[in-house]
Amino acid sequence: MLMRLRTFTVTTALCATSLLAAPHAFAEVEPGGWQSVSPGHTVQERGCGQVDGLTFRLTCSTAGGDQRAERRYATYTGGTRQFEGYFRITSLTGTRISLKQTFHESAPGPYFMLAVERGGRLYAVHGGATLSHAGTVGATVRVNTVHQVGAEHRTYINGSLKHTYASPGGSFYDKFGAYRTNSGSGPATVEWSNIRFWRK
Repeated sequence: MLMRLRTFTVTTALCATSLLAAPHAFAEVEPGGWQSVSPGHTVQERGCGQVDGLTFRLTCSTAGGDQRAERRYATYTGGTRQFEGYFRITSLTGTRISLKQTFHESAPGPYFMLAVERGGRLYAVHGGATLSHAGTVGATVRVNTVHQVGAEHRTYINGSLKHTYASPGGSFYDKFGAYRTNSGSGPATVEWSNIRFWRK
């Protein structure tokens, strides 16, 4: 298969689904003191990955190589950051597809990865802990991550705390979409919506 890499830079300062957001907003989880932010992002397509707005596809069943369709957001250091997004898997004949990452740029490497197996199990790639079985085809799932740099990373599924993970210091960034893990394969189609970010 001919590999390809396309990266698009998005210069708008507005989050696609938060055009009318107030300067100060309250997050869906851990309310209090949050300031809404709109980090810029790039679009990453590799291998058989395709991005169309907030729809992310892996069109092949290849079990090797770099197969990804993602948004990569701006790097942050220090403080506490919250991500919120809703995903709906519209098709998954593959398995073990990463949906959301908090990437440790300083290491570098993926620090936290939320992935899905065929059948709907949502799990943390590092350590393998099951977070939920809500990721079935057609279901809409809300994901929040709260990251206190140098302290802790917390993951919420549909508003409930499901995973905590110690955090080092350094530089990090958020990614989401559809990405083949080392043990995974497509095809897969994932639709994301209502993406929001906060800091404090």
